Amino acid sequence: MHAHFKLVTHGLVAGFVSALTALSALTALTAHAQSDFSYPPKTNIEPGTVINQSNVDTFVELVDPAVYSVIAAGEVSITTGPYIAFPQHPNYVGATEQYKGQTQLGPETGDLMNYQNGRPFPEWPDINDPRAGEKVAWNMRYTYGPDESETQSLSWHYKSMKNDTTERTIEMYGALMRFSHRHSRAPMPELEQNPANLYSALYLQVQRPQDIRNTQLLTYTKKNDGDAEQAWIYLTAQRRVKRLPTGQKTDAFLGSDIMIEDFMGYNGRIRDMRWEYLGSKELLAPMYAFNALPASYKEKKDDELTVIKFEGKGGCFPSVTWQVRTVHMLKATPVNPSHPLKERIFSIDAETYVPLLTRIYDRPGNLWKLGMVAASDSSQHEAKNEDWQGLVTDGVSMVDLQARHCTTLQFRTHMPAEDLRPNMFTTQQMRAAGR
Repeated sequence: MHAHFKLVTHGLVAGFVSALTALSALTALTAHAQSDFSYPPKTNIEPGTVINQSNVDTFVELVDPAVYSVIAAGEVSITTGPYIAFPQHPNYVGATEQYKGQTQLGPETGDLMNYQNGRPFPEWPDINDPRAGEKVAWNMRYTYGPDESETQSLSWHYKSMKNDTTERTIEMYGALMRFSHRHSRAPMPELEQNPANLYSALYLQVQRPQDIRNTQLLTYTKKNDGDAEQAWIYLTAQRRVKRLPTGQKTDAFLGSDIMIEDFMGYNGRIRDMRWEYLGSKELLAPMYAFNALPASYKEKKDDELTVIKFEGKGGCFPSVTWQVRTVHMLKATPVNPSHPLKERIFSIDAETYVPLLTRIYDRPGNLWKLGMVAASDSSQHEAKNEDWQGLVTDGVSMVDLQARHCTTLQFRTHMPAEDLRPNMFTTQQMRAAGR
């Protein structure tokens, strides 16, 4: 079964290398990172190579363990593509250089001091630094993305891997605004009006089906990690806005396989996890040039937008090519003992600091879910995203490996022609939209 899917994590470095070789490579990567963030892999796989049940053991060092398990079971195959760099917005790169060495960790996890803009900790993570994981987490939080973006077409598909059926489809509108630490849209670096002291806000509104139309979600990410989390949901049946308690961020969102805390890799406070840097390696990940994908990997939606397909068992895996990437491995362990997870293991792209693959373990320590993000370079995407200058997410999949179920998301996200209104990210607007 051939599903050209991409995952949210990177794999293991191919082959065994001597300590001297590893040190030399690390030194070269660190020096290179100071200029443009790109990390061309040392390992090359011929583009077009199909990795499936019959040959996956040959590539085991380059395949994430959870991805390996589904390939070995014959539930999916992946096709390799060429390495391409994912350049970051020049304003983001410039800010990183300008403020390099200024950002510091405070005395407690979640305390960040003197951060202005750009990548907080651009240096290569040090495996001997006991707080290296926390620095990687902050880089993931403040990865580059457009200051304002809209997803006019966001399709959620609930799928059964047991009988290869789609059980439910929900169509949404989505919008994201960064109120501070802005790099791509005036005003920069912060909106003049930011009374809630926000870093960013995310808004979702259900458009179909009719029975839950206008159900809405609003989440805030604060500049101060110590501030209480804030999230609200508008339920159509109740016709009112409800504040979400912190514990409900780990519930299934609208009956899907995704928690609100899973959004954007991790949508919670840095201080609510213990972060451990597990080292860096080369791994196959679902990154590609959207315009170069074969037509067979894509499909037209009813509004004529072109989106990536999902294939493999249950239609749970993105139909894209995978390339060898340098990734940082990061473990997040909840501080709260009543949290439903034991840990998350992120495979974070070293160039973009986007978590492409995530392994999620339940409280007893069993592998529960596999998260995958399929992403393209914006310069090889649709024309309206030329000014994006970064990574564009085309699809997400969260696979429940225990329940044999998945939720897949198809995105068509762009930078809006007109500025988004800050007041659309308010509970007042949620009430108005729900009427």
